[in-house]
Amino acid sequence: MMSQVIVIGAGVVGLSAALAAQARGLSVVVIDREGPAAGASAGNAGAFAFTDILPLASPGILRKAPKWLLDPLGPLSVPPAYALKIAPWMFRFWRACQPGRVAHSTTAQTALMDLSKAELEPFLAATGTLPMLRKDGNLQVYESAAELKSAEPGWAARAAHGIAFHHLTAREMADLQPGLAPRFTHGTFTPGWYSIADPKLYTLALAERFTAQGGSLLRAEITALKPVEGGVELLTATGSTHRADQVVLAAGAFSHRIARSLGEKIPLETERGYNTTLPADAFDLRMQVTFGGHGFVITRLSTGLRVGGAVELGGLDLPPNYKRAEAMLQKAQAFLPGLNPAGGVQWFGFRPSLPDSLPAIGPSRAAPRVIYAFGHGHLGLTQSAGTARLVADMLTGRTPALDLTPFSPHRF
Repeated sequence: MMSQVIVIGAGVVGLSAALAAQARGLSVVVIDREGPAAGASAGNAGAFAFTDILPLASPGILRKAPKWLLDPLGPLSVPPAYALKIAPWMFRFWRACQPGRVAHSTTAQTALMDLSKAELEPFLAATGTLPMLRKDGNLQVYESAAELKSAEPGWAARAAHGIAFHHLTAREMADLQPGLAPRFTHGTFTPGWYSIADPKLYTLALAERFTAQGGSLLRAEITALKPVEGGVELLTATGSTHRADQVVLAAGAFSHRIARSLGEKIPLETERGYNTTLPADAFDLRMQVTFGGHGFVITRLSTGLRVGGAVELGGLDLPPNYKRAEAMLQKAQAFLPGLNPAGGVQWFGFRPSLPDSLPAIGPSRAAPRVIYAFGHGHLGLTQSAGTARLVADMLTGRTPALDLTPFSPHRF
């Protein structure tokens, strides 16, 4: 059977793209190996981090990385069993940390953030999910004046792009968010930081809206793509096939394996994420609090308080190391002395990451009817509505809403 559009991936990016394509009048099928919201879309921190314009690949991370890498449970780690395999990606990451490349990535990231923010509320309204949006802001905390000073170049870059923020004293922080440990002497509040009530429930709501509007949601593992006359053939792990006029590849951390079937090697790696979700009454949390020096956050969802973050570059096949989730929770207890750690539920998942911190958005060179939309790192939820707009533009032959050159899947 021939479909107009098949989207591979039922995470927040894939479903957002499917809904945007539906809104343009296209008939859409979504295929996922596990079903909707099974991956990073379920376990993220729930933030629309539009102010997070600075790439992970930056001179700042190069200064911090050696210290962090010495701590196997720290904010950035590479399991020894994976170190050799990830070496080529790390070399590309190191090159992306050069100042000129960082400036280029920041400009591109800002453009995608601006588009995503502009698209978000209309998209939520159109999909019936606007009541799930929150605008509580984010509080970044620091343990010394020196730590705040080292962050100033990043805040200067945000100011240059019109992002509002306020530096705070310890007393001002206590007024905004009571209960912080006295070790935090300075802070920065970003009011333009949005969040969703619960990322899994949001993604499931998108899936429900998609099917209610006539979309089909199938469960299958796509292993290969093949250009055919007038379209694309998709091969599944069980040997069955599907055909479509156009395909959107939005399979998160597994996308590069499917792209490889077209002969295209895209350096996608996996930021393995961990978190613990505590009962909602575990602490009186007023907004998301970011412990930047320790690489994690605590955020308030409708379903509880989520403590998570950090980056473990360990691929798709190594078993999870839940000691990382435990280490973040222990730190959260020290940083928020009134936090009750009982009753937590741990989670582990894959965040798809490219070396320069920008996603891959654009057509395949080998099969122009295949559009890539993956590699958003920890910004998939944040950039989902903007990516959906760009994908819908390409599917319908319109000029994309922004220049896609910096996001080319073939830039490496």
